[in-house]
Amino acid sequence: MDRLRAFEVFVTVVSRGSFTRAAEALETSPANVTRYVNELETHLGTRLLNRTSRRLSVTEAGEIFYARCKSILDDVAETEGLVSSASVEPRGRLRINAPVSFGILHLAPLWPEFMRRHPEVELDVALSDRVVDIVDEGYDLAIRISRAGSTNQAARKLATSRNILCASPAYLARCGYPAAPSDLMEHRCIGYSYAVTGDEWQLIDRESKVHTVKVNCHMRSNNGDTARAAALAGQGVIWQPTFLIGDDLRTGKLVQILPEYRLPDIDVLALYPSRRYLSAKTRAMIDFLVDAFGGVPPWDRAGAD
Repeated sequence: MDRLRAFEVFVTVVSRGSFTRAAEALETSPANVTRYVNELETHLGTRLLNRTSRRLSVTEAGEIFYARCKSILDDVAETEGLVSSASVEPRGRLRINAPVSFGILHLAPLWPEFMRRHPEVELDVALSDRVVDIVDEGYDLAIRISRAGSTNQAARKLATSRNILCASPAYLARCGYPAAPSDLMEHRCIGYSYAVTGDEWQLIDRESKVHTVKVNCHMRSNNGDTARAAALAGQGVIWQPTFLIGDDLRTGKLVQILPEYRLPDIDVLALYPSRRYLSAKTRAMIDFLVDAFGGVPPWDRAGAD
């Protein structure tokens, strides 16, 4: 039995939900698919799938085996890609999607250097704060700002950014400093429309206990720069990532509040459609960004809090 091929067949059956659809995806016959799965179950001495004429379900052992097989296949594909793309000069159009604020502040300054290193690559950069479907919309790469560990897609972590709760000195002089998370309910807050928890802000104390507070947002925006501008003008309390407000904290235009509590960190991720057959141009960009944001990220350097 070709074990790697058997792994591929099994993973495809589970992901497609049927032997017939798996056979179509693999360009083979349903009989071949059945044979591979049967041989795999015999080899392992356990049932991986329950199947009837109408329904296919994965056993508990099958779920564990599926997760491991998928990881193995992804690692193999990525390893092959490293070898095959290493000898190919990056070239062609590279479509990238990125969030607006992060794209302007931290990606735009990098593009000239990437173009200098890879003159045969044509960059096509689209900035949008909505979550795009990179496959359906034809992107080679998307930069995603995501709560740490929250993505199931093929991704490479570029950096981590802290979230900071803050307000302007003028607002705090007028309305006072909150002494506990519950005090936020008495303050004017500025919310981010795409926040997973909405108007329920989560603060974590030094014992890792999570305090959830339902705040009063008198303004919401789907753009961090807009929320930042309102906070700078003394209109309320915000939480925003240090990649956006790091300079404001360093210069005192914004002041951190409740510093003994932290908010969940967020990851800066490079997402791509699949680890399989990753193009030389996409791999070159990912490696370039990993190098640019390596170690302490730029927004937390130079004496940031």
